[in-house]
Amino acid sequence: MEVEVIAVGGFNEVGRNMTAVRCGKEIVIFDMGLRLDQIMIHEDAEVENMHSLDLIALKAIPDDTVMNAVEGTVKAIVCTHGHLDHIGAIPKLAHRYDAPIIATPYTAALIRQQIEGEKRFVVNNKVFELQAGKKYRYEISKHLSLEFISVQHSILDSAMAVLHTPEGAIVYANDFKLDRTPVLGEPPNFARMREVGKEGVLALIVESLNVNIPGRCPSERIAQRLVRDVMTCYEDEKNAMMVGCFSSNVARVKMIAECAHEIGRKPVLLGRSMERYSSTAEQMKLVGFPRGMTMRGNRRTVDKMFRTIMKEGRENYVPIITGSQGEPGAILTRLAFGQTPFTIEKGDRILYSAKVIPNPMNYGQRHTQEVLLRMKGARIFTDLHVSGHAQREEHYEILHYFNPQHIIPSHGDIDMTGGYLKLAEECGYTINNDVHVMRNGQRLKIR
Repeated sequence: MEVEVIAVGGFNEVGRNMTAVRCGKEIVIFDMGLRLDQIMIHEDAEVENMHSLDLIALKAIPDDTVMNAVEGTVKAIVCTHGHLDHIGAIPKLAHRYDAPIIATPYTAALIRQQIEGEKRFVVNNKVFELQAGKKYRYEISKHLSLEFISVQHSILDSAMAVLHTPEGAIVYANDFKLDRTPVLGEPPNFARMREVGKEGVLALIVESLNVNIPGRCPSERIAQRLVRDVMTCYEDEKNAMMVGCFSSNVARVKMIAECAHEIGRKPVLLGRSMERYSSTAEQMKLVGFPRGMTMRGNRRTVDKMFRTIMKEGRENYVPIITGSQGEPGAILTRLAFGQTPFTIEKGDRILYSAKVIPNPMNYGQRHTQEVLLRMKGARIFTDLHVSGHAQREEHYEILHYFNPQHIIPSHGDIDMTGGYLKLAEECGYTINNDVHVMRNGQRLKIR
């Protein structure tokens, strides 16, 4: 059976991930992601109302027209976790393929929400939930089956996908970290990784985002200590204390809420995405929050909550808010521009429990936001964060677990995928023989 990998998106940049694997005449697609910074440069862009071709022209979603030249039938669309750079293009592209969408339960719930919010296209693809674990398999066809291996990342219910083919396994590992002491969920399933490696891995398609950073990515528990250390230092202060973080990092949100509760303040989640990710996880019983914590999503209820905080005392609350990347319209950005009923005063503390996603737009927006907050007298605490992406030594570990015949770095620019090439060469692989740096639109037959 001939096996071919098609690099659709995410091989030139961080974002808009999409990879197809053709096995004979059957095709499995992994991810359909969005690139948010390409949307944000167009202030009037409303993604849910836009046509897929316009979004492709903006380089905001994968250019899947390359699939028109691929001979075969798409049998499944597989998503390993719920970040928008992996599922954000599903409402725009999935309807083109008569195939089910397969995802872990939490990811599946987020995908259904994405589809429900779409206003331009009708997406009728069935969404199937597949739990991570050796005993859970999805039979795609007579020759192909799928399993998920549980891993840790900065969102709940993340997994590596293993596509079992007659030629060996294709492992799709976007995104992960090897956190052995997670705050929520189980540690990565190292035993199953080793088993799959012994069974035979034809190819490993793997993220390269942080491969150039030496060492290992710290555990989420390190971020827990960083945030708690700052918050507990000021438990007797009367100034406001707010924390900006990624909405999808529910484990981090839970930890911040618990710390707020410990110092006698009421945690409140503010922002649409903050409410969506956390309320979905809570409804699915994947997380429990402190009693009395409230969530407010739309602008009207957020502003009402800010009025309540101003009335009852800023020292009684810890708002956990969106906008850590400086995004226009997010809560922290509106606070910086004075567009909420809440007024930032001298001595108020703003904690950033998130680093800037590396692209020029985010750096610029975040810089503007911080300058405006400092001008109002806010005290800024940055980098109270650990990444959700594996670093160099974790990738080294993964290569030895799976021992793949071929390595295809993905999810990064040329510096990142090139960095993976260097690591692979250290492990005995050679370029264009068994380690392959691909670019968007390219196709590779694996032998």
